[in-house]
Amino acid sequence: MPSAGSPPARRRSASALRRPTAGALAAALAGTLLAVLPTTAAQAAETLLSQGRTATASTLEGAVFPASAAVDGDFGTRWSSQWADPQWLQVDLGASRQLSRAVLTWEAAYGRSYEIQASDDGTSWRTVTAVTAGDGGTDEVTLSGTGRYVRMNGLARGTGYGYSLWEFQVYGSTDSTGPQLPGGGDLGPNVHVFDPSTPGLQAKLDAVFKEQESAQFGAGRHAFLLKPGTYNGLNAQLGFYTQIAGLGVRPDDTTINGDVTVDAGWFNGNATQNFWRGAEGLALNPVNGTDRWAVSQASSFRRMHVKGGLNLAPNGYGWASGGYIADSKIDGQIGNYSQQQWYTRDSSIGGWSNSVWNQVFSGTEGAPATAFPEPRYTTLDTTPISREKPYLIWEDNQYKVFSPAKRTNARGTTWANGTPQGEKIPLTQFYVVKPGTTAATMNQAVQQGLHLLFTPGVYHVDRPIEINRAGTVVLGLGLATIIPDNGVAAMKVADVDGVRLAGFLVDAGPVNSPVLLEIGPQGSGADHAANPTTVQDVYIRIGGAGPGKATTSMVVNSDDVIVDHTWVWRADHGEGVGWETNRADYGVRVNGDDVLATGLFVEHFNKYDVEWYGERGRTIFFQNEKAYDAPNQAAIQNGTTKGYAAYRVDDSVNTHEGWGLGSYCYYNVDPTIRQDHGFKAPVKPGVRFHSLLTVSLGGNGQFNHVINDVGAPTEGTSTIPSTVVHFP
Repeated sequence: MPSAGSPPARRRSASALRRPTAGALAAALAGTLLAVLPTTAAQAAETLLSQGRTATASTLEGAVFPASAAVDGDFGTRWSSQWADPQWLQVDLGASRQLSRAVLTWEAAYGRSYEIQASDDGTSWRTVTAVTAGDGGTDEVTLSGTGRYVRMNGLARGTGYGYSLWEFQVYGSTDSTGPQLPGGGDLGPNVHVFDPSTPGLQAKLDAVFKEQESAQFGAGRHAFLLKPGTYNGLNAQLGFYTQIAGLGVRPDDTTINGDVTVDAGWFNGNATQNFWRGAEGLALNPVNGTDRWAVSQASSFRRMHVKGGLNLAPNGYGWASGGYIADSKIDGQIGNYSQQQWYTRDSSIGGWSNSVWNQVFSGTEGAPATAFPEPRYTTLDTTPISREKPYLIWEDNQYKVFSPAKRTNARGTTWANGTPQGEKIPLTQFYVVKPGTTAATMNQAVQQGLHLLFTPGVYHVDRPIEINRAGTVVLGLGLATIIPDNGVAAMKVADVDGVRLAGFLVDAGPVNSPVLLEIGPQGSGADHAANPTTVQDVYIRIGGAGPGKATTSMVVNSDDVIVDHTWVWRADHGEGVGWETNRADYGVRVNGDDVLATGLFVEHFNKYDVEWYGERGRTIFFQNEKAYDAPNQAAIQNGTTKGYAAYRVDDSVNTHEGWGLGSYCYYNVDPTIRQDHGFKAPVKPGVRFHSLLTVSLGGNGQFNHVINDVGAPTEGTSTIPSTVVHFP
């Protein structure tokens, strides 16, 4: 990844690249390699296996010539190495495949002598064929055998330049060499399915709550799924890693005459650590007319219909630290009370009681009008683009996953006027992932054409889970948790249309991972505006449950991605916590263009929490705390700047916009630390921010400005925000 403050690889048009003349390129494309055995006729089952897959290389001539450019299907982009021997370029096919041929389309800088190698693990290589008299142009070579990884291993260059490939295409059979994996199946012991006639629901809810109420870093994971119907007299108290959801398409299909409750008795009435839980797809008739949902980060409230009021504070009105509501209808008033910050999207509410620091609404009927800085409301009439999280339903005596349709300029719920729009996918088209399943098996399932449904549990992976097929749904139940071992990424998504990631937690392992979640390889550039990838209720954690390290938690390289409610957290408490113990320099880095974040919570990173390099990015609601545990001013010194901004837009960016962004500091190890600013952005007409604030919590550290050198400093111990209404 690029170093802090340095731009990542940027895409350029083909005209900006060093390339042969049009006539020379045409000749190169028509040329063939005479020193290679004749290619056998392609069989009917042969297909292009490499396009859009993850590619890596020994070196790059420059950042604009990434390895991914050789497998992107675009003959106007290329990979190019440094000017030395040997060099290699390899592609990961995602699963072991039967290989038939490779086509190498060289730029003017070609390989005179090279090998095509295959590997099952990316470590042990075998030579499939060798070329000793290459003359550039297009080389087509016959392959035999199997392999998951295929490499061009360059031994001698044909020119004084490096090795440069417009495209490296590997062909073979799409049939996996292993047995076919089944779709569907049971959901395992930690998914508790009930219908209105099933006895013991309250007792099971109570038992799980007793186990999970204070198990903040425990291994228990649970999902309660309620089939359509009416449930009387329930109080579903939700503890950590517990999800409750109705299995109807619409919330009113599944009604609880009772409550779904989150309170903070376990923490002496303080709700600031009520993380990692969720409620979805239910209608509630609260017993006393008001439901209590006293949560903080990583707790989603989706597709809920509360036929009464909703109280967001714990009993006794102790502290609470922010949450998220989407696609929900609250008939009565929402009592914000002690909630410091909150985001409500595409919903309908009967009213809102007050503001504390940062309350943001988009596409919400009944929301208060923008009044920032006092009261601190920021309201957008619509959400520019939204697509709701996929969810399980029970229909025709079987499970299906409902995948909602994209909306533009959305306002109100998807279900207000009847059945929401979307696709129903039978569970038989999902591989049901259970604890003990390996990443290799998950990757095979995706390559077979299956989606992934994670049942509640903790999953260790020794290689990245690779989502290389357009339209793949990856859905977690009960906060299923993925831990990468040996410094690998937990998940990588190819630069393809319409991938949907939802409902899981990534927990960093003790060996540093350069990145935990990567959306698109570096250099991605395909247009996904019609069918964007979505990341929803996907949370990332470094430390807390044990030692963990990651250089960058989430990297978004693809264009048009929607990040809808995420909490990316370097732990400030729990096990394995310390300035170097759970080192994590960067939270979220956005390189792709036209990326939209709705509900972005990113906290406590050693350097930048959010960095944005892509054009036309937008963020609606951002919540941040700087790292508590900086030992002194020198530890966060950023050149001549005091501290790293919570949210930085790179100087190369021309267009960017944000609404309702807040950053707070609590430097309790050294309260004398000062941050020059919470936000950093270029001063350009197309870069705009609305409703910005910084807060010093009790005077533990201070901000000199809000954004750049604009905004009054925080001061004293009174925890009063410093605000900027519009920037510039």
